[in-house]
Amino acid sequence: MMHAGSQYLGDGRCQFLVWAPMAGEVQLNLVTPQDRTVAMEKRGDGYFEADMKDVQPGTAYFFRVDGKDNRPDPASKFQPEGVHGPSQVVDHNAYRWKDTGWKGTSLTSWIIYEMHIGTFSPEGNFAGAIRKLDYLAQLGITAIEIMPVSQFPGSRNWGYDGVYPYSVQNSYGTPDDMKQFVDECHARGIAVVLDIVYNHMGPEGNYLREFGPYFIEKYRTPWGDALNYDEEYADGVREFFSDSAVYWLEQYHLDGLRLDAIHSVFDMGARHFWQLVNEKVQALSRRSGWKRYTIAESDLNDTKVIRPLEKHGFGFDSQWMDDLHHALHALLTGERDGYYDDYGKVEHVAKALQNGFVYDGVFSPYRKRKYGNASAGISGEHFVVCIQNHDQVGNRMLGDRITQTLSFEQLQLAAAVMLLSPYIPMLFMGEEYAEDNPYQYFISHTDKDLVEAVRQGRKQEFAKFKWSGEVPDPQAEETFERCKLDWEKTARGRHKVMLDWYKTLIALRREWPALSDLSRAGMHVEVLQPQGLAMHRQTGLNQVVCFFNFGPEPCSYPVTRQTASLRKVLSSGDSQWQTTENTGRQKPAGLPDELGTSGTLTLPPYCVVLYGNKM
Repeated sequence: MMHAGSQYLGDGRCQFLVWAPMAGEVQLNLVTPQDRTVAMEKRGDGYFEADMKDVQPGTAYFFRVDGKDNRPDPASKFQPEGVHGPSQVVDHNAYRWKDTGWKGTSLTSWIIYEMHIGTFSPEGNFAGAIRKLDYLAQLGITAIEIMPVSQFPGSRNWGYDGVYPYSVQNSYGTPDDMKQFVDECHARGIAVVLDIVYNHMGPEGNYLREFGPYFIEKYRTPWGDALNYDEEYADGVREFFSDSAVYWLEQYHLDGLRLDAIHSVFDMGARHFWQLVNEKVQALSRRSGWKRYTIAESDLNDTKVIRPLEKHGFGFDSQWMDDLHHALHALLTGERDGYYDDYGKVEHVAKALQNGFVYDGVFSPYRKRKYGNASAGISGEHFVVCIQNHDQVGNRMLGDRITQTLSFEQLQLAAAVMLLSPYIPMLFMGEEYAEDNPYQYFISHTDKDLVEAVRQGRKQEFAKFKWSGEVPDPQAEETFERCKLDWEKTARGRHKVMLDWYKTLIALRREWPALSDLSRAGMHVEVLQPQGLAMHRQTGLNQVVCFFNFGPEPCSYPVTRQTASLRKVLSSGDSQWQTTENTGRQKPAGLPDELGTSGTLTLPPYCVVLYGNKM
């Protein structure tokens, strides 16, 4: 498949293709090994092409539209000198893959680990991340979601300011370095998902307007003008970004894509842009015999997102479900600012576990209107849940993790709800050992005016909240450095206890059929007063009951549903889960080793207990 940009075909032959529908002429300026300029041939569909027979991998080049300044290739495969420098020809056939037998894993088995390449390891690159893969495999992680790696300005960025949607960030490594990372993940049975952004482009190094009408003023996003997916010349824009999705999956052997903020893509056409993307991804899956997944970040609470294409849905395989995060966060922290005003009751957590969307067509006080539609009955693999992610941490003024807010036993509670839920769990890097370094917003733009605009924008964004303190300078290198994980913590104190807690929960989820079954068919959630839950899950003869007490007071469970006795499998009150900071809490001494078919079970404050049989 001929994507836009440069495509090396071997033996010195390289094709160059660029979309510039309103241009009179486009020139290819080859910078290395010697400077020369070649006129490109204009096709009838808005593209210009050049077929060269003496170009080698590593050649640097620019495009020049109508005699104006040299600009990097919009579909550049690598920008070794950053967003303003020349693009580089890449030979994707040179890398020798070792994962030739890999055909992916089932979405139902995924336990996702969200990772930012720059802050995950001390090295801050793909090579550093590879050195931590054995740790993730031992933890029980089966899928890694990498935050965006498309080329952005400078060396420090979350990745959502990317401006080259086909290019690997140069500070993380080369295209081959990223391929090696994926290869090493597959060797350990870990799938790889890439976060990509098609709802906006970053400001610095964004030269798309000079090539064509990529943007329109008809719609506005939180980041400026929207991308042109439904007006004049939209076909070229739609093709550019939808082909990018296939390119990443195909050339980097990725198992799936996470699509950022799909609700900020505006398309009033009959064939929505997201339908086009998923059509192409599904076609790739059929061609390769390897199912590739797409996961949507959506603020819609709309099951249309995951409805199949043949039923006129968007066709995503899964979507982030914020309701469980919001419900848990508001209940455990007591925060009620912003959208947390819609949550805070144990009934909200119960509904999220039982049905999925809490706001499923009911009135939302925060939005002051009815919101969402019903997701009850939809199998759990269609929803990804978390207790932390880059947004929920990084978009707080100080980037403080819940580790800095909740007690140790509350952290245990939150982790257990997520990992024992009937959904796909996603951990945010470091949460498994209670990392308390912040995750703050950071950039490294070179435009001083833009840097100051970002600084002021962050201050204005947080003015409406009741948080105290100074907004960290996003441009400062120390802001970035303090966000790096402290790996030494994993071997000591409360951090090691929490890491063992996560390992145990993940192992239970994998080993017990009632916990690994995401159909939700044999599931029932009860609210226990004043702030408790009992979650019953059953698959065949295997059944478990998960008890959660979110409050400072005991709560009771009248045993009425059991048809057979269940043994105690896990209790957060056991001595192995104690630390020096929580040894003084009330011990669950009254919890029996077996849960019979009648009587009353009293749960101590902030307690997680799991009973089950392994038939």
